[in-house]
Order: sequence, then structure tokens, then C-alpha cells
Amino acid sequence: MNIVMSALDWWSLFQQFCLLSLLGVGGAITTAPEMHRFLVDEHHWLNDIQFTTSIALAQASPGPNVLFVALMGWNLGLNAGGGLAEGPNAWALGLFGILVMMLGIMLPSSVLTYVATRWAHRNRDMRGVKAFKAGMAPIVVALLVCTGWLLTAAHSQPAKDWALWVLTAVTALVVWRTRIHLLWLLAAGAILGALGLI
Repeated sequence: MNIVMSALDWWSLFQQFCLLSLLGVGGAITTAPEMHRFLVDEHHWLNDIQFTTSIALAQASPGPNVLFVALMGWNLGLNAGGGLAEGPNAWALGLFGILVMMLGIMLPSSVLTYVATRWAHRNRDMRGVKAFKAGMAPIVVALLVCTGWLLTAAHSQPAKDWALWVLTAVTALVVWRTRIHLLWLLAAGAILGALGLI
């Protein structure tokens, strides 16, 4: 995929990810629907496959879940450089894409978290602080559900992939109602996929 990006486009990308950084209440993954709208639907800097593959690879890899932003930045930079086969210029743009997107997604939220955590710790017994913590839980859950919906719907046809939808619902119910570790559920899904059942 080939795209052309000006300095203004890179600045716009950085600003968008700074904004998303402040909205990522449950982590960067909760902003994936808005990232998709901005990167895929609005600007066409990434395609659906690059977007979902970046998330899937990062989630399957050990480390923080924000790594998917770095993979998107790499793909976006490669697209701006003409593709991986274009050599060092494309690779440099890929690294630049990582830098722009990771700085954008990490810097504002890190500064805000540091300042807010220090304040909240000093004032942890205040009624407003307790209410804020209790009120954030449903927002985080809703954002995660929205992200799951986006990722499932991108590669699924409900009439054809009904088993995938059932597995998703059962897994969500098991996570909610039991103490079974999430890795066991991931392993079960991997086995069902390897056997061709899902």
C-alpha cells in the first residue's frame, strides 16, 4: 500500500494520538475503534488487515498491550515509504511512524497519570476520589466491549461464523463469573482454532 504523507499529516497524526492518549482510560486498546476510524476509514493510511494484524500480533506477544500502536506506526511508515521492499528509506519512515505514534499515545497519559496519581494518593479518603474510581469501571468495560466488537466484526460474518460468536460470548461469561485464568481460555481458543472448529 502506497500513501503520501506531508509534515502536516505527521503532525495531525501525532496530535490525534495525543488526544487518544488522554481518552485511553482502560489502556490504549480501548481507543482502537477511534484509531480505526482515523487511520483506516478517514485517512486510508492503513488498511483493515494491517490494522487488525497489528493488534493481533501485539496481543499475542509478551509485553504491554500498547505495542500494537508501534506496529501500526511501523506499517504506516512503511506505507509512506512505498513498502518494505523500498529499503532503508522506507525502514526509516517505519521507525519514524513508531516514534510519532508511540510518543503521541504515551506522553500525555503518562504525565497525566503521574500528576493525578500523586494527587489521588494524597486525597484517597475524599468522597469524590472514591466516586471517581467507582464510576470509571463501567466506562472501561464498555470501551473494551466496543474494541472486541470491532475486532470480531472486521473478519467475521455472523451467519457463517456463528461458532466464533458463541465462543466469544461464552468466554466473556466465564471471565465475568469465574476465576479461571484468562490464559486457559486463550489456550482453549487456540486449540479449537488449530482443530478447525472455530
